[in-house]
Amino acid sequence: MKQQCLRVLSAVNFLWLLVLVSVPVSAQPIDFSVGLIGQVIRTANDDSALAQAIADSDADNLAFVVVNGIKRADEPCTDQLYRHRMDLLRSAQNGLILSLAGGDWTECKDASGHSAAVERLSRLRELFFVDEFSLGASKIPVIRQSNTPKFRSYMENARWEVGRVLFATVNLPADNNHYRMEAGRNSEFEDRLIANRDWLQRTFAIATRKKMAGIALFCDGNPLLKPGTQRLFDSAGKRDGFTEIRQQLSALAGKFPGKVLVAHNRSASHNAHSSGIVWHGNLGDLELGSDWIKLGIKSGNPAVFTSSKGSSGTTTVNQ
Repeated sequence: MKQQCLRVLSAVNFLWLLVLVSVPVSAQPIDFSVGLIGQVIRTANDDSALAQAIADSDADNLAFVVVNGIKRADEPCTDQLYRHRMDLLRSAQNGLILSLAGGDWTECKDASGHSAAVERLSRLRELFFVDEFSLGASKIPVIRQSNTPKFRSYMENARWEVGRVLFATVNLPADNNHYRMEAGRNSEFEDRLIANRDWLQRTFAIATRKKMAGIALFCDGNPLLKPGTQRLFDSAGKRDGFTEIRQQLSALAGKFPGKVLVAHNRSASHNAHSSGIVWHGNLGDLELGSDWIKLGIKSGNPAVFTSSKGSSGTTTVNQ
């Protein structure tokens, strides 16, 4: 009976989402909510918290759900774990979109103890981003950066529209945007920096042309940790891997007439915000912690975005 109810709910949500996506931008604003799941896995090799967050969000009336990362950095980087987590995401009743996190690939090593980050990133792309739709029962069409021949490998960067808001994922891994201090080790960082700059430029240009009320970006690392910072290196000589993206976001948001929200995972070395979205002008900063967050969108409201703690315990997950 529970599975039948979930299938009915999924069908209703899918039809409702089709209405949302098909509404012209110039039409009357429509209010809706989405679910955001950060790095909720608390213990290595135990994804019950992630399964519970997905189940709880399934029980809510959401347009879609974004999951910011599928594993902890101290979990294995095996195909077996990747496939298991993919099956978990696919089981969602809502349309579910994966935003990669650094823990998914940056710390992966091969049998000799050498970095396997780039190879594992390629494998994640092959497994999780194979077509132009979201995971989950309600398929949401997305546009991937890989549609552009110059950036054909960056399929994890995706964007989609609902109502008068443009949503996009950006691969910005925590731990300094995967900038390596060792000389000659940053070709991945440099290539991805070029791709991300182009992706953000196109995303803002589309939102401006379509007169969107807001833009929501989902990433792992916090590119707004030091608003207004212009220095590439700190006093200790450490290179800041987010400087260029931070400057670009500040410039693009400054020209955009609507609201811009950046939702990212919480840094272990950074104190959590008191609660909710912290605004710097029209640029909002939202940290995702150990509980899933319900993001409300009201494009007819000047604030556009509001956040609240997602409901929990509505469904019991049997592992």
